[in-house]
Amino acid sequence: CNFDLKVSHQGRVTVVLFVLEMEWILSTGQDKNFTWHCSESGTQLGLYRTTAWVSGLQFDVETRHAFVGDYSGQVTILKLELDSCSLVTTFKGHTGNVTALCWDPVQRVLFSGSSDHSIIMWDIGGRKGTAIELQGHNEKVQGLCYAPHTRQLISCSSDGGIVIWNMDVTRQETPEWLDSDSCQKCEQPFFWNFKQMWDSKKIGLRQHHCRKCGQAVCGKCSAKRSTIPVMGFEFEVRVCDSCHESITDDDRAPTATFHDSKHSIVYMHYEPTTGWLLTSGADKVVKLWDMTPVVS
Repeated sequence: CNFDLKVSHQGRVTVVLFVLEMEWILSTGQDKNFTWHCSESGTQLGLYRTTAWVSGLQFDVETRHAFVGDYSGQVTILKLELDSCSLVTTFKGHTGNVTALCWDPVQRVLFSGSSDHSIIMWDIGGRKGTAIELQGHNEKVQGLCYAPHTRQLISCSSDGGIVIWNMDVTRQETPEWLDSDSCQKCEQPFFWNFKQMWDSKKIGLRQHHCRKCGQAVCGKCSAKRSTIPVMGFEFEVRVCDSCHESITDDDRAPTATFHDSKHSIVYMHYEPTTGWLLTSGADKVVKLWDMTPVVS
């Protein structure tokens, strides 16, 4: 390919993806333009205007769907044709910007990582709108790679953490947080519920939420902490007293392993045929890892 993609973007190019099967080059820039070119002729085939800078891009050859993640935290699915595209849907689950995307064409699930430290697994093929959260990083997620032969997800973050997730387990969606003016366990009023505070002559309490059931609870009724790996919580999180009693030792069995790369990762690539993982850091060091002992 001997053409220059700069003619397609008025700002810095953020993502470039080569699709060998289609002979297409997909690119996005800070000008919020998403374009695709013919890699043989250099001809621009199409352009789509995004709402924010694109920071993640994946493509499904079979359906010609492009998955576009941006700085607003939104993921957009586009159906690409030779000279046009159509908007399929958009979805948003992150509170921060999308920093990485990874597509598994076999299971037909999309993984998105974010600056909010979380990963979400979107069940695209199941068509049920299932979204599974994975909480295992203390800093923003910088890269995602999938090992299809072992059904393991590899994620890395800016603090140098590498997490290997077992995706061959039955996982549960995190519940929606419920709204209430009083604790749904002890019925004590929250601090904005002036009427109940006055009627009961009690001081209002701060509202919290149980991560397992989603109920609105006070601090006294949610003083305990627990990991809930099947719901993606590999670190201890707040749970109400009744949920804490229901969580068994088997429920607390970890579904991920944690490793320290000892440098702030800015880019990661996994090669499943060799089992090698490449990481590039802010320290200008490139490291090559043999992942066969842990990705197996």
